[in-house]
Amino acid sequence: MADNTTKKTLDELKTSSFDRRLSIAKASLQLGKRWAGNSMSGLFLNKEQRDLRNQNFRQEQAQYLADELGKLKGSVVKIGQMLALYGEHFLPAEITQALHSLNDNTATLSWSVIENALKSQLGDAYHELEIDPQPIGTASLAQVHRATITATGQDVVLKVQYPGVADAIDSDLSLFKQLLKVTNAVPQTRALDEWFAEIQDLLHHEVDYHAEADTTERFYQRLQHDNRYIVPQIIRPYSTNRLLCMTYEYGVPVTDASLQSLSQARRNALGQATIDILLQEIFHWGEMQTDPNFGNYLIRTHDETSGLPDQIILLDFGAMRQFDEQLLHIARDLMQAGFYHNQQAMEDAMKGYAFFDNMSDTVRHDMAEVFLIATEPFSLPEHNPDIPAELIDEQGQYRWADSQLHQRIMKKASQSMQSLEFSLPPKEFMFISRKFIGAYTFLTVLDARTDSRRLIETVVNAS
Repeated sequence: MADNTTKKTLDELKTSSFDRRLSIAKASLQLGKRWAGNSMSGLFLNKEQRDLRNQNFRQEQAQYLADELGKLKGSVVKIGQMLALYGEHFLPAEITQALHSLNDNTATLSWSVIENALKSQLGDAYHELEIDPQPIGTASLAQVHRATITATGQDVVLKVQYPGVADAIDSDLSLFKQLLKVTNAVPQTRALDEWFAEIQDLLHHEVDYHAEADTTERFYQRLQHDNRYIVPQIIRPYSTNRLLCMTYEYGVPVTDASLQSLSQARRNALGQATIDILLQEIFHWGEMQTDPNFGNYLIRTHDETSGLPDQIILLDFGAMRQFDEQLLHIARDLMQAGFYHNQQAMEDAMKGYAFFDNMSDTVRHDMAEVFLIATEPFSLPEHNPDIPAELIDEQGQYRWADSQLHQRIMKKASQSMQSLEFSLPPKEFMFISRKFIGAYTFLTVLDARTDSRRLIETVVNAS
């Protein structure tokens, strides 16, 4: 969840289908007027001046649209966040850049509205808590406030769902699909319909806080003996299906400047832990948290004499996705092919999955090359002559921050995406890809380095 110290405050939340549709319609009309005005005012500029003017204008208008979506919150923002990560396949760069701001730039909801929601959820128990009106975090579906249980003095956090957003999910999805249809932003295909159905199911699950409480407790049990991670404990007496009460866990954001002063070894350990839990979620538990937003993590550092490692605090277990054994088997084979940087093994691993089987040999070959780049950090340097030498340090560890991995993947993938055979990737791969992109960014910000042998052990041991 995003820090809210510089965010605007909303006095109300538009949750009815009519209000939300009206807001989008007004925003679209305003954008149309601005586009028309920009076209007329640029008539007497030369091409270079016009191109620069148009680029700046597109950036401003894309940010305006993102700001308007941010005011609506709810699943419209969630869908926007998804498009920010995958829209670079089919949307202008200015739009995807602006949509990225939806991850951490949503307005806060005023205390009076939140207070009424808390009283509605807690009943008489509301008076057992001393709640800070200033939120410590905001997101598209909820807001977080720090509180104290007055009887015990225990510090907790309250994740309170915005009123009405759960009921607006289906209309939001319909609205967003209509916007895509009108703008022709993406092809209207069966794969896109399946993608939206998956998002719909995921969002309905995410607003069910009873389910999130269960998942949080499940991960707490799994990780309670691994001191690299901290999972908050659920406080059941103050939790409902629209309110989650958890222990307060202190830490700093992943982007905090203090983390850059940690030794390389400590940053490496944090990076290794980041990838380790991702691989455990996919290959051991078959259950993955799909939202890699930095706001869902904190880092707790320790004095080196304490004997404790620096720890990753896992804050959010709402956006979960389970994977079937067939997909996990294919994913394991893809990872192991990447470990040995074996093109033929990579192509063989792709067999048996409809998305790949429907490709021609040429496109499948190109996709295998994309996967070879994507699995570069997991490959043995001695088996991968394609790894740039400067990305492997003297200990044989991979330098994530210097890799430009995402850019290289997208450059290579664009060849396959331009093929007439290419369709929207299956939703399962979309979620896994999203998670790996988040981990890549996490390690890049930390400037962490990882050992491919240690990483691949998690995958191999899960077979």
